[in-house]
Amino acid sequence: MNYDYLVIVGYFALMVVISLLFKKMASNSTSDYFRGGGKMLWWMVGATAFMTQFSAWTFTGAAGKAFSDGFAVLGVFIGNIFAYIVAYFYFARRFRQMRVDTPTEAIRRRFDKTNEQFFTWIIIPLSIITGGVWLNGLSVFASAVFNADIMTTIWVTGLAVLIISLLSGAWGVVASDFIQTLVIAVVSIACAIVALVMVGGPSEIVHEFPSGFFSGPDMNYPILIVTSFLFFIVKQLQNINNMQDSYRFLNAKDSKNASKAALLAGMMMLVGSFIWFIPPWASAIMYPDAAAQYPDLGNKARDAVYLVFAREAMPIGTVGLLMAGLFAATMSSMDSALNRNSGIFVRSFYANIIRKGQASDREQLRVGQITCIVNGLLVILTAQFFTSLKELSLFDLMMQTSTLLSAPMLVPLCFGIFIRKTPKWAPWATVVFGAFVSYMMINVFTPQVIGSWFGLENLTGREISEFRTTTTIIAHLVFTAGFFCASTLFYKEESNENLETQEAFFKDIETEVISEEDQDIYDRMQRNKLGTLVMVMGAGLLIMTMIPNPMWGRLLFLGCAAAIFLIGFVLKKSAGVDDVKTVTSSVR
Repeated sequence: MNYDYLVIVGYFALMVVISLLFKKMASNSTSDYFRGGGKMLWWMVGATAFMTQFSAWTFTGAAGKAFSDGFAVLGVFIGNIFAYIVAYFYFARRFRQMRVDTPTEAIRRRFDKTNEQFFTWIIIPLSIITGGVWLNGLSVFASAVFNADIMTTIWVTGLAVLIISLLSGAWGVVASDFIQTLVIAVVSIACAIVALVMVGGPSEIVHEFPSGFFSGPDMNYPILIVTSFLFFIVKQLQNINNMQDSYRFLNAKDSKNASKAALLAGMMMLVGSFIWFIPPWASAIMYPDAAAQYPDLGNKARDAVYLVFAREAMPIGTVGLLMAGLFAATMSSMDSALNRNSGIFVRSFYANIIRKGQASDREQLRVGQITCIVNGLLVILTAQFFTSLKELSLFDLMMQTSTLLSAPMLVPLCFGIFIRKTPKWAPWATVVFGAFVSYMMINVFTPQVIGSWFGLENLTGREISEFRTTTTIIAHLVFTAGFFCASTLFYKEESNENLETQEAFFKDIETEVISEEDQDIYDRMQRNKLGTLVMVMGAGLLIMTMIPNPMWGRLLFLGCAAAIFLIGFVLKKSAGVDDVKTVTSSVR
């Protein structure tokens, strides 16, 4: 009997239950549907901030890099930690204080309507392409592991994400992210404990790692590790703290909860960064040929090292939990994008351009749900299209277009929070200029060319990859950001038609948001509903103790179940209500 399939089916069932439980909370208004009405507690917002930055790549591509390169993989995640710490001290509360329901509404307030439309029609298509890439990558991986049909995997996963986003909006998205965070935690901690016991402790990993734990292989110029690490921190600082990705914190009930959410996400990233990679580090010592066990993945075979460890070292059923974690990581990014895109389309295009301010809130809600369906189907079809490609040239073209636009797009959306006096053309012109910078870094100023300026010859494949990342980040930091900053020289206040709105925007982002008087009802409801769901998850893990495993395996699942059940019990207890209907009727 394949218990891994049962575990995955149970996980998907739990995700659907979440969407049904939170359905009524998303049907009151568009604000509730797009951002939970700005009534969510910090631990829910922190979980979704963490999960939207987390991805299946952590358990696949990042694990493969940890397996081959050792400690170097942590550079990516240290950048995330630093970015969330900065968000805690500066950005998170200001994003909440923008007092909007969608990111593009903030762009309209900060810049103007032209820039709102410009960014609307960049964000939505790029999100669909990116979502298709995520879904396609997960499906290719899952089909190789379980010998499942890739198209079936794409449609099942895509439709599950669509159902969560469609039925319960932001409430269901954030609630599922919280549960998915616990799934990730259970898998990671259990695997890390077993790996440490088997390999003999942390010191053994450092001393016995095959290619040098701190340097890794294929590095003739260690200085490239240092520079790429430093500049990747700058990159992640901008990637997380910008108006496009501000939706993470728009859900928080007040300014303090937004800041606490950023701190929680940073702390989870800090602890998780070390826990996640203990199994692949240990596998490099215990299973040096792990990358050869999934030849169907081709040159990405080492991405399956986590699964090799789960199959070789963990109790039966762990592979199912790990695959649930992979689905969780992908679904959390996709459902957040679907919910965000629906809000952007409705608020920034449908309500303002098509209906010209005449659409009622109920009409906007219905259009938002239709948009969610269309976006979800487009993501599924995009993933399916990528699978059908025999030649990768078109795929590479799409990904290159995404690279050309994504990095420069974030410059005005990040710097615009604290650089105030910019002309109205500065945001869209910065993106166009930044796309040119990206093109030059990809096709003209290659790592080999720039390396020759500094005497860096015969770069290895790894060094070329590290150097390309570093030089592109530097180019955008110097030239693209410099272009946006230089635009202040052309600012003329007397010709600024949006001056009054901009002044109100900047006043708002410096003014604390305080939760409403009836917030306690929503606080208790969140604890009560999530407590119930977490206890159900704990019961599911308890059932896994019945799988025929060695005693230590059963005890491992029992410990995981007890920890999860305790979290659920504490949440329900802190709600201060014994009857779910009491809270639900109060919300109505």
